[in-house]
Amino acid sequence: MNTDIQSIQYEPAGQFEATRYEKVHNVIFQDSKQGSLQVASEISNLIREKANKDQKCVLGLATGSSPIRVYEELVRMHRKEGLSFKNVVTFNLDEYHPMERSNIQSYHYFMHQHLFDHIDIASENIHIPDGMVSFQEAQEYCKEYERKIEEAGGLDFQLLGIGRTGHIGFNEPGSHYNSATRDITLDYVTRIDAASSFKGLENVPRKAITMGIGTIKKAKRIVLLAWGQNKASVIRKTIEGDVSSEVPATYLQEHANTTFVLDKEAASQLTRIDTPWLVQNCEWTRDLTHKAVVWLSQKKDKPVLQLTDKDYNDMGMSDLLSSEQSSYEINIRTFNRLQHTITGWPGGKPNADDTNRPERAEPARKRVIIFSPHPDDDVISMGGTFDRLVSQGHDVHVVYQTSGNIAVADHEAVKAAEVANSMEPTGTFNQVLGEIREKTEGDFDSKLVRRLKGNIRRAESIAATRYLGIPDGQIHFLDLPFYETGTIKKKPLEKEDIAIMNTIIEEIKPHQIYAAGDLADPHGTHRVCLEALFASLDSLKSSPYMKDCWVWLYRGAWHEWDTHEIEMAVPMSPAQVLRKRKAIFFHQTQKDGVMFQGEDLREFWVRAEDRNKETAQRYQSLGLASYAAMEAFVRYDFFTV
Repeated sequence: MNTDIQSIQYEPAGQFEATRYEKVHNVIFQDSKQGSLQVASEISNLIREKANKDQKCVLGLATGSSPIRVYEELVRMHRKEGLSFKNVVTFNLDEYHPMERSNIQSYHYFMHQHLFDHIDIASENIHIPDGMVSFQEAQEYCKEYERKIEEAGGLDFQLLGIGRTGHIGFNEPGSHYNSATRDITLDYVTRIDAASSFKGLENVPRKAITMGIGTIKKAKRIVLLAWGQNKASVIRKTIEGDVSSEVPATYLQEHANTTFVLDKEAASQLTRIDTPWLVQNCEWTRDLTHKAVVWLSQKKDKPVLQLTDKDYNDMGMSDLLSSEQSSYEINIRTFNRLQHTITGWPGGKPNADDTNRPERAEPARKRVIIFSPHPDDDVISMGGTFDRLVSQGHDVHVVYQTSGNIAVADHEAVKAAEVANSMEPTGTFNQVLGEIREKTEGDFDSKLVRRLKGNIRRAESIAATRYLGIPDGQIHFLDLPFYETGTIKKKPLEKEDIAIMNTIIEEIKPHQIYAAGDLADPHGTHRVCLEALFASLDSLKSSPYMKDCWVWLYRGAWHEWDTHEIEMAVPMSPAQVLRKRKAIFFHQTQKDGVMFQGEDLREFWVRAEDRNKETAQRYQSLGLASYAAMEAFVRYDFFTV
């Protein structure tokens, strides 16, 4: 997988020259950490500049996952570099309504947890909308919030995230460009996205108090953060689309000093990134040519080998054509590369020429680790490949990185405890039943309840891996500490997590590693588990056995690799599709009424089958062989990172 990205200077908006398609200044970073550090640096410089002039620095602040690392860096600067917040006045964008301040889902709780409790800001300088103001008094309260912003001198700097509806703050589609702070009804998609934090859609408030679009646009400087592939579509609409109330963030096109700070996943659908040949002449590398021809084939709805010179010229690719002898030569190269990704031997085919195969022929019997972030990602995401590796005689180990306990509903835990108690009544299971019944909304699970829920998921995992033919001794449960909080919010990745990863890799000394490369995971666990793997690989790559280790990344339940990215495609027969389905069914607590369903109401096995069928259909449409389904992988070369 190519992880390089051109370095783009972080510069004031006034120095930005828009491309043909883009209407908002934006900068792209390799990852969210780099972007967050740069934004925190800008905020700290502004605070110090204002302090040197004996002026207040008025900040508009956002909540959600996007600004967390910005706040972590500001806290670090306060503790390590003496950054003082005594001259800072803050106004938060929004709050759920109704919402108690003490509720762990409140933005009041969030801001104190991530920032205010760790810096020297005066409490009277902190302003967060009151989620418990009565609905009758809300209108007057919102007017007063506006007056407080004006009395403070207006916002010097406004930090924003963006929702999948294009909302900023809680300004949902339909919001007026001149709207002020007000009570608003939340969009269904917004509530779906928040459902995991509230342990179900039914618990998400339907209303919120939010600063208006007009209030936000009055800020002297605006910076919007967007991380991850699940934000890519709305970022493209916001930056390249027309100003529209249907995508409220597009109103920022009218602000003279706005910058969008993106990671490469969030920026991936911008025209200059996704299809740069439509913007300017390109340096036609091998990978870019491959991507462009696959795109052209899909746009023209023609197999690759049927593309003509006219097709290339019509779609702005004449410069590629002029650099080659003919479209025929380009088509043949692209077709062969696609064909060479297809293999029924994911562990390599023994005693065969592997020149044009994704995997090596030797060693014929490989030691394999399948890393699974949650205790079902292995079969959901690569169950067919898993089955092939076992049936072809490889030494397969499955490593579950987290317990997955928070995804077990209380009623499932009660059912298990009652069954166990009916066989042999014990104080332990009575205690579990009592603790679950006494829980109130917002309470954390106790350690004992989490242990039971984790054991339920272990039992489901072992049942599935036994079905696929793996000995119990080759199933490993790491229970990485970062996950074990009992809440959606996880701890930062720490040395202990990396050490646990190192131990299992050193024990098995794998020739192949499979891992979830799904950075669009809305809950963040996949991303952290992947970061743990990358850190571990980096620390172990000097070990001699690692020279023979190849890493293959699969995607989770939300997205598949784009066709041009795929480096290994493993076809499945109808019988293998059925075996994969049965393996997923062993994860009963995740089958019906799953806690973190998301917007997609299909069950996980249906999502997986539909995705695998779609991948096979895409290959077929490009002119390749027809299969029932396919699982796709991208190779990660950790030696070149």
